[in-house]
This record gives sequence, C-alpha cells and structure tokens, in this order.
Amino acid sequence: MQLQQLAYFVAVAETRHFTQAAERMRVAQPSLSKQIKALESELGAPLFSRARGNVMLTAAGEALLPLARRMLADADTARLEVAELAGLRRGRVRLGATPSLCAGLLADALARFHRAYPGIELLVEEGGSRDLVRALARGQLDLSLVITPLQHDDPSLVSEEILRESLVVVAPSQGQEPRRKHLHIEDLRGKTMVMFRRGYDLREATLAACRNAGFEPRFAVEGGEMDAVLRFVEAGLGVAVVPSMVLEGRPGLRGTPLAGLNRTIAIAHRKDVEPTRAAQAFRTALRSFLVEAGNAGTLPEGVELIAE
Repeated sequence: MQLQQLAYFVAVAETRHFTQAAERMRVAQPSLSKQIKALESELGAPLFSRARGNVMLTAAGEALLPLARRMLADADTARLEVAELAGLRRGRVRLGATPSLCAGLLADALARFHRAYPGIELLVEEGGSRDLVRALARGQLDLSLVITPLQHDDPSLVSEEILRESLVVVAPSQGQEPRRKHLHIEDLRGKTMVMFRRGYDLREATLAACRNAGFEPRFAVEGGEMDAVLRFVEAGLGVAVVPSMVLEGRPGLRGTPLAGLNRTIAIAHRKDVEPTRAAQAFRTALRSFLVEAGNAGTLPEGVELIAE
C-alpha cells in the first residue's frame, strides 16, 4: 500500500468522480484508475461502486477513508518534522480554535509567535469545539484549543486546561430592560434566543442548562457562527449565551453574567503522535503569552488563567 494510492483514493472519495480526482491530483485519469485498482487488489475488496455513472464508497471504502486521511496527515507531519530536524528554519502549525478565541486572545498570541518564528507557517481552522475535536482525532490538526471536558470517545486525545471564562447573556445595548448584576438560567425561560449551529459546545451546554432547569429554549433563529449570532442579537432577534471575551469592541451589545455557568478552555493534541517541534514551540509561546497577560491584568474581562 503506497501513500500515493491512498491520496488518489481520498481524492476520488471526496469528489465522487474519477476525472475530477485526476485533475485535482494532476495525473492522467487512466493512471489514477490503475492505482485505485491496484489498491483494491492489495486490500482484497472493492472500494467504490460504479453504477450508472455514480461513484459511491463501498463498506470497505467507508472503513478505509478515515484511516487513509489520518495516514496522509501523519506522513505530511513527518516530512515537516524531518525538515525541522535537518536544520531548516521552516515548519507548520495547524491550529484549531473556537470563534471566540479567534476574535479575541488568539490574534495577539499568533502575532507574537510569527515575529519570533517568521519561517513557521500558521494554519488556523475556526470552528465549534466538537468539530475541532473530531478534526484533531483525524490528524487534520496538530493542536486545538477546545472546551473541556472533551465530548468525544477517542481515547488518543490529551488536553491541558489553560483558561476559564465566564458566560454572559448578551442583548442589544439599547434594550428596554433594566440592567442587572447577573442572571440565572431560569431567567431565559420564555425569552426568544439566538442559537449557534450544531457542532458548538456552547450550544449543547446552553440546551442542557435550560433542560436541567425544566424548560425548552425558544429560538428566533439558529444555525449561526459566532459573528452571525452576535449580529442577530444586535438586530434585536433575541438574546444569546456567549463567552464574555467576545463583547470587546462591540458597543452595540451588553452582557450580563450568567450565574453558575462558565467554561474551561484547554489546548489538546493526539496522544499517539508527538506534536512537531513547531507545534511544541507554539504551545510554549501561547502559555507564556497568557501568563504575561494574566500578570499584567490584560486578560479580557471574565477570563482567568489556570495555573500549571
């Protein structure tokens, strides 16, 4: 089994088309088909069914796809790691982070790291915590900033908790209701809410808290990313439960602390693959940046550092 064959297989699986896969891989279509057939012969099972022009994965193909993606990702990481060990001043960090972190602390931390290591390529994937955990487990990320406890049954992930942040109920700053020092989850009963799309840990945490309080939340709109949710709230569609740090620089919104609800942010990686030297350097730099910000009192309001 060759890595090139696996790359061809993944391309066909993702495009569902042999000609398009060949174009993506910049190879002649007959050559790609020949390599797929050789892979099927070696594995002893067909990987695709080809009926009436439609290319579909067989059961064997479905089983191979996540393994092939992980093997290709690990091979790419290995090439970069060897290049680093050879003394080349280059590398790559594939980092996952939630939208609240991308819009807040992470930008300054990335800027500092880039100044210190200009030859390191930074690839950031923004998404909900549960989506990022899945990407990390598949080998598509080197590190990820996620919400704990991890909502995933993959035992190969290990995490280090680094931050704790408060959750707030956000509403338009020009709202008619009087300001309050804090709210309880029961205060959201009957209120119209704006809700994140599936894949956000915050969505599941909010739903669970409401149901534990004995009610189902009422949505005006759901399915948004962080920026969309905040904009919908600004437009008066409803209130939302969000991390406190996302309110910086948004004068059109006001947040009221939600009593008893906070969340913990951790930096996670796969246990079975040691992070590259570039990823290790970023992890160290991020921790150093957060410690300095905590000591200087410049962490966003509602955010506190978790000591090592």
